[in-house]
Amino acid sequence: MWRSLNSTDFHGSGYTSMAIIYGVFSASNLITPSVVAIVGPQLSMFASGLFYSMYIAVFIQPFPWSFYTASVFIGIAAAVLWTAQGNCLTINSDEHTIGRNSGIFWALLQSSLFFGNLYIYFAWQGKTQISESDRRTVFIALTVISLVGTVLFFLIRKPDSENVLGEDESSDDQDLEVNESAQNNMTKAVDAFKKSLKLCVTKEMLLLSITTAYTGLELTFFSGVYGTCIGAVNKFGTEEKSLIGLSGIFIGIGEILGGSLFGLLSKNNRFGRNPVVLLGILVHFTAFYLIFLNMPADAPIAPVEGTDSSAYIKSSKEVAVFCSFLLGLGDSCFNTQLLSILGFLYSEDSAPAFAVFKFVQSICAAVAFFYSNYLLLHWQLLVMVIFGFFGTVSFFTVEWEAAATVARGSDYGSI
Repeated sequence: MWRSLNSTDFHGSGYTSMAIIYGVFSASNLITPSVVAIVGPQLSMFASGLFYSMYIAVFIQPFPWSFYTASVFIGIAAAVLWTAQGNCLTINSDEHTIGRNSGIFWALLQSSLFFGNLYIYFAWQGKTQISESDRRTVFIALTVISLVGTVLFFLIRKPDSENVLGEDESSDDQDLEVNESAQNNMTKAVDAFKKSLKLCVTKEMLLLSITTAYTGLELTFFSGVYGTCIGAVNKFGTEEKSLIGLSGIFIGIGEILGGSLFGLLSKNNRFGRNPVVLLGILVHFTAFYLIFLNMPADAPIAPVEGTDSSAYIKSSKEVAVFCSFLLGLGDSCFNTQLLSILGFLYSEDSAPAFAVFKFVQSICAAVAFFYSNYLLLHWQLLVMVIFGFFGTVSFFTVEWEAAATVARGSDYGSI
């Protein structure tokens, strides 16, 4: 899409925009627990959704100044939204349903990849340039859908107090504080900020941060870099634009399949979260190897005209799309299990925990979007392999300790 916009009077950089979004996103996560603590998860999600709609609407008639300004605002909104979503997911779950609910949440979240790219594939098939009319149709429709989804946040049920997964049980006088003063709100905000800082230095969070860093790097790769690589390979012919949509469809299929499958199996899973994460890293390593063989090294940084460079094997559309599926499936393995273990370990401090999670993930995504402008494909893949290996080992360590603590009958959620 950004390549197509550059053929008009608009000359914004997609990589630069994403770097701004994730940079602001990471910094904003430091204050989002305070925001959610004051206004609550429901209003936080609604307000954030409005800014998402604004960002989409910018593309109806884009200008560089509005594009980059909206990137800043959506970075802040994304931080609030993800923290509020994690908090909402936790307070509507218990220790038996957190895994299932995480899987369902992830499958619903990623369904947009499937339906959105399905439209792009059929509507733009065979097109080398995207017309202004096509672009406006897509973004007007997306803006309306976003606004409708934002309003639907008000339909999310409020949990019964007895079903809440350990959510801050220390506040015994909650019912007596209906008419809180501004001073009490400030106290809640400061307390939430302090909890975020304390969680950053716990052993479990430090270990999980390595895993989270990997998800940030691979998020950048499958959501931004890989589609650019496919669109830059001239040997794919006139189908390269629709092939980007097809790639997104199969990423979405992988995400939805993983989220649904692991959500349904979580209740009867006797082996914990480690097998799912192991599957995720094996799937991703397979995808990275095939991409290394199938894509030219200069594909991520190729000019608008594309690249005629050769890969180690003859570039195959089928292999490219299959790798998209593997990227989506592997990503769902990691993210569903991270959401599940965070909701389990930090049930009493879910908002600060998810804020730290998104802080690490987003800052790594921002770094990855920055170096994607300069590094050849094989170096980007190598960075992900290294972080993926150590991130898997660190996740295993936390999960083993959690299982051992539960076996001893301790309350692991009070860490």
